[in-house]
Amino acid sequence: MSSIHRIQWFDQQIREERYPNSGQLASRFEISRRQAQRDIEYMESTLRAPLYYDAKRRGYRYEDKTYALPLLYMTEEEKSVLKFLAHRYRQYNYENAEAVKRVAHLLDRFTDEREPAMPGRGLPVFEANPKLIQTVERLGAAIRERAIVLIQYRDIEKETRSEHRIAPLKLESFYNADYVAAYCEREGVRKSFRLDRITQLSVTGEKFRLSEAEEMEKPDSGLPVRKPFTAEVWLERPLEGTAWNGYAARPGADPLLYTIEFYDPDAFMQHLLVAQWRELASPKWLKAKLREKCRDVLGRLEPPPNQ
Repeated sequence: MSSIHRIQWFDQQIREERYPNSGQLASRFEISRRQAQRDIEYMESTLRAPLYYDAKRRGYRYEDKTYALPLLYMTEEEKSVLKFLAHRYRQYNYENAEAVKRVAHLLDRFTDEREPAMPGRGLPVFEANPKLIQTVERLGAAIRERAIVLIQYRDIEKETRSEHRIAPLKLESFYNADYVAAYCEREGVRKSFRLDRITQLSVTGEKFRLSEAEEMEKPDSGLPVRKPFTAEVWLERPLEGTAWNGYAARPGADPLLYTIEFYDPDAFMQHLLVAQWRELASPKWLKAKLREKCRDVLGRLEPPPNQ
């Protein structure tokens, strides 16, 4: 018998004022008292049941008789998706950040529909990719357990694959891309790896212990850091807010000239390929990178005559 049926029975006993306890629950479903107590704790902590133990009657009752069990019971897979989205919303730090983080708080709790709505504020949309969710879960477990992880990593720019032995420290998100900050044993530095470029992952049974110096070490310059890159972009029309499609934007001397902040050059370049804008004024390295990307695309559209 599943825990759902046990919880429903326990709830019904309370409503009939029978004052059930862990012993009765264990006897009714032939489970251990320890498991029965875990079911009761689950009702209280996760389902937010206002349980009160009446010592005189040696059983439980509801402090708030209007309480009702949630109608929706989620599978473990559904919980994983919600936990992943909560992680993404917590990491979101751009337009409407406070409202978005409130949503993360609600997802963490799974319930409480009494929170006021947020009219007129759209939420960022994140792809709940099953492989990415599994990677987040496995790395999250490795971080908690301080376990060494072996990864195979794909470098899109260099078109190479490499193997790394890492000590994962924390999960981060930058502009709709997920990373794991980790101490890389081979290079002896702290680096960030994009999760969608990790092709294989293996959590070992080995534990790691970082020194204070290694904990404080900054990521190398080739990966996202806290200080953002900036680009001077001429837009086709003035912005109504302080962001350009999610990227922080500061107005310049001209009403159409903006300083755009970004952390991930590849993601920002992809944005430039689909967004509406007039001219990319700077930086030179980004212009060269974008020019090379466009040249590559045009080359694919116009193959050599002998093909």
